Amino acid sequence: MTAPAVPSRWPARGAAGTRRIRWSAPHPITVLRRLRTGVLAMVVATALLYLLVSAQAGDRIAAARRTSEAVHDLRLAAREAGRADTALQQVSHPAEMELIGTGTEFANTTARVSVLITSAAENNAAGKQGLNQIQFAQGQLTTCVQLANAALRGDARSGPAQLAVARATLTDPGEKDPTTHTYISGTGGLISSLQDLQKREGEALDDQLRSPWLTPGWVWTLLLGPVAVMAVLVVASGCVVVRHFRRHPDPRLLLALLATAAAGTTAGLLCRLDTHRLGTHLLDMHRFAPHPLADHPVTMALVLPLLAAAGALAYLAYRPRLAEYRFPRS
Repeated sequence: MTAPAVPSRWPARGAAGTRRIRWSAPHPITVLRRLRTGVLAMVVATALLYLLVSAQAGDRIAAARRTSEAVHDLRLAAREAGRADTALQQVSHPAEMELIGTGTEFANTTARVSVLITSAAENNAAGKQGLNQIQFAQGQLTTCVQLANAALRGDARSGPAQLAVARATLTDPGEKDPTTHTYISGTGGLISSLQDLQKREGEALDDQLRSPWLTPGWVWTLLLGPVAVMAVLVVASGCVVVRHFRRHPDPRLLLALLATAAAGTTAGLLCRLDTHRLGTHLLDMHRFAPHPLADHPVTMALVLPLLAAAGALAYLAYRPRLAEYRFPRS
């Protein structure tokens, strides 16, 4: 007598010894829930990326404007330093020095140079090296004024010599590199130092303008990437509704997609316009620098409610199909 056969816990194996596993497709309601979650996530992603891009672009634009103002101040400071040298040249005669001293023109121009250098220091974007060079230029200006005042107290021989040294503190071109035959930075007078500093700040400004947050391709990718994914999810949702429910897709889902695309496109266009206006401001520093449009409160008051409406439309578009499989509890 044999023992009864015990049923195996494992499914029967095929001829090749492999298990036969049947994968069941998810229910259409489950698919729709997942698609709805994806669509709502893309609407939220568009809103968050809009806030991120507008904030980052606004910060970069503000920093570039401050740096451009520093470059402009240094250019004016170099020009005023040249006028200070001209004022010293006009009073280089000993008789004139005894009568009028260094003159009001020299005092006024050196005061303007000091103010401009201080303003450039507040908007410095060249880091610690730029700050050190600004302090060096301020020291050169102080030395020039002290030498010019000391020339007034000198005699007929030492006075003109000290005045010549004061002028050299302003206009000395510096030492030349024997290899490249170019002037070595930091070895010239005040005008040369201001020009070197202006070049350094200009390089920092170029780096700021090359920021990805001011690059149209990067901005468009961030703002319209979720919209493209949302479009794929909307098409997939329409296919599920038509195939499994024999119904037409809800037009509110298409409206949600259009509203999200409109919000992303508007934000991208405004970021592009802000970058263009920044370039116009850099070309003409006398023009008024307007507030960036992308992160303007009015823009946010329009874009964010539009995205909220898109999310509400997307949620309501899925609701009728999902409600068909909801039954009251007994």
